[in-house]
Amino acid sequence: MKLTLDQIQSAMGAVGFLGDAGELAPLGIQTDSRVLKRGELFFCISGERFDGHNFAKAALERGACGIVAERPPFSMDEMMGMECCDGGVPLLMVQDCVAALGKLATHYRQLTRAIVTGITGTAGKTTVKELLAEILSVRGETARNHLNLNNQIGLPVSILGATGDEKYWVMEAGISQPHDMDELGAILRPDLGIIVNVGEGHTEGLGDKGVSHYKSQLLKYIEQGGVGLVSADYPDLLEACDRKFDEMRYFSIKDPECAYYAEYAGAVSEVQGKYHVNLCGKEFDVTAPFRGAFAAENVIAAAAAADIMGLTSKEIIQGFEQATLPEKRFNCSQRGNWLVIDDCYNSNPLSCARALETAAELAEDKPLVLVLGEMLELGEQAYEAHNDIGKKITESKADVVCWIGKNSTAVKDGLNETDFTGEFHCVETPQQFLNLCKTLCVNDGTILFKGSRGNKLERFVSVFCDSFCPSRTTGITGAL
Repeated sequence: MKLTLDQIQSAMGAVGFLGDAGELAPLGIQTDSRVLKRGELFFCISGERFDGHNFAKAALERGACGIVAERPPFSMDEMMGMECCDGGVPLLMVQDCVAALGKLATHYRQLTRAIVTGITGTAGKTTVKELLAEILSVRGETARNHLNLNNQIGLPVSILGATGDEKYWVMEAGISQPHDMDELGAILRPDLGIIVNVGEGHTEGLGDKGVSHYKSQLLKYIEQGGVGLVSADYPDLLEACDRKFDEMRYFSIKDPECAYYAEYAGAVSEVQGKYHVNLCGKEFDVTAPFRGAFAAENVIAAAAAADIMGLTSKEIIQGFEQATLPEKRFNCSQRGNWLVIDDCYNSNPLSCARALETAAELAEDKPLVLVLGEMLELGEQAYEAHNDIGKKITESKADVVCWIGKNSTAVKDGLNETDFTGEFHCVETPQQFLNLCKTLCVNDGTILFKGSRGNKLERFVSVFCDSFCPSRTTGITGAL
């Protein structure tokens, strides 16, 4: 970020006397005092569990160059000596820190000359973001969200973390409430807007208009002269996108006649797959850091976007070859006799079904163990969604299922309806899971960990790996 405190104050409409400190340029933006680095500007974000105002003093002690707050975060005694004109730390007051952060990011977006891509979807948007960023980096410097920092806090922080001199920005936007995409789209203003797919996810908060409607709102915010890129494989999405934007392109993994098409061409290694792509008549193969037929959707979304931005087939192939994906996103590692698949960052019906299918493919004729957590924020669709996952589990031919969280009855109903022949166990804690594992007659194979963040399945991954396969991790990581 290349903005001075004077420019930041003006962009946010903040109140505060900066004096000589106005020419100071913060080294970055931070909302977590625990990881703040010296020279960063600290925003006092108020959340459900924590209030950033309570950590303003800690931020100063770690070297914050200034504080943005909604109310005075210090006592009168603490305020003594903090006036910027006396060499203290500047304090900028705003009505709403999250809104102010968004205003600042909106201002910064308007200053960059980078080509900006905005990505949304129910499943795979982080994977598409990472793939596309790697491909574009072959051509020029590229900025992206860290992991999936894609909400009204994470997206602005990601934007403000860019230098502004990059050739490309690739940013994802995640939504859970009706107003989210309007707020995120207005900040991002992409030159290329991508909607990877739609499925049940965060339906509890999105109301009766449906996921397709709210995801499609991204297209309203595409900059003049920009392009919308949407999957043609979801009828509800196509209907929602109709008349939203004039310049539309489509990709598919179902229709070979679509201008942008991809299909799975088989395994390259335990965790790498080959995909055949057709980009408006240009046909070639790419090697991706994951396997499975459904992942072709991620491949074609990224490849089509790169083609629209003018990259060559050679550059696209190179980008795929160098791509690696974030932790806990279908990361595969060979641990002793076990292929451990850590996909515990999040889960929804679409991503869970795809994870099950790919895990079954990886398992081949060896035992398959599933450690699955409840899919959250589904509202009235929770029973049906979990029932369907039960049926998908049967299709995977899993030998053992360990379920964490609620909605186990719905899952078991789905298993019973499809004559599941494996074992099903409900566990509540990592210790219970560990004790259960010791009783199972399975000593090797493939084990998948998948669930919504609220289940904290990383704890279960840790106890399993520490107790049953503590040998050094080998292999390569991949993600769906």
